[in-house]
Amino acid sequence: MNEIVLECRDVGHWFGSNRVLNEINLQVAAGQIVALVGPSGCGKSTLLRAILGTHPPKQGDILANGRKVTRPNRDVGIVYQNYSLYDFLTARDNVAFGLMLDETSLLTRCLKPFEYRKLRNVHREKAMAYLEKVGLAKAAHLFPAEMSGGMRQRVAIAQALIMEPQILLLDEPFGALDEATREELQLMLLRLYQENREAKQAGVKPPYTILIVTHELNEAIYVSDRVLGLSQYHEGGEQGATIVYDKAAPVFHPGDARNFEEFERQKDELRNAVFDPEQNQHHAEYVAFWQNLK
Repeated sequence: MNEIVLECRDVGHWFGSNRVLNEINLQVAAGQIVALVGPSGCGKSTLLRAILGTHPPKQGDILANGRKVTRPNRDVGIVYQNYSLYDFLTARDNVAFGLMLDETSLLTRCLKPFEYRKLRNVHREKAMAYLEKVGLAKAAHLFPAEMSGGMRQRVAIAQALIMEPQILLLDEPFGALDEATREELQLMLLRLYQENREAKQAGVKPPYTILIVTHELNEAIYVSDRVLGLSQYHEGGEQGATIVYDKAAPVFHPGDARNFEEFERQKDELRNAVFDPEQNQHHAEYVAFWQNLK
């Protein structure tokens, strides 16, 4: 049984007369790593902000963990391309910072120092576990200025994961990184997906559900188990972009060689269905993820 942790129901959004999103219908199950691609200006960031709750849609509903999203909440986390770390905190304390804010108050921190110290140690232990997960345990004592861009992005991802959101949004998180660092972080996502597979095999809910926005088609196919295409190039596109592509991606394990032949087939399909303004076909032809699971 697929437990749905994110659902968009007839979501639409516009700015004045500019229709951006139109009839977005989407279900994401626990443990899926979903890549979202689309032409520039198609509304990918608008959709992410709606899911996050900072800019609710003008039409339709978004549910995270079965609850309607109307504002930012613990069920949805996000990591942006520009990592939001505190310069005055170490990697460990940056990761622990969210838990500190969530589980303590200013009064507790000021008036109950012994209680706070004990809780802070718990938070730091958890932070170390997540830094280990993203391969940065040895850098726990470093400040952001002492870290590379790839290290800072790992800290930002650990910072989001420690809050245990039902779904984590990654908004082009590797776009500013060099190719070697980008590949390291892609492998990190594959390791998280491997943890999901092990959790499913053990009969428990997989811990990581991720929606990653990327403009790199190779990356979208490589790190995900499902690719979504959002596009204004469809019948009725004047009313805004919608989901025109939704299919499974080949699943890779850390250490697997990339199957570039399979990449090319799916990349060609994505270019035709999502990025070609001359192809105004009915999008249902390529929206087949759930049908193929039956």
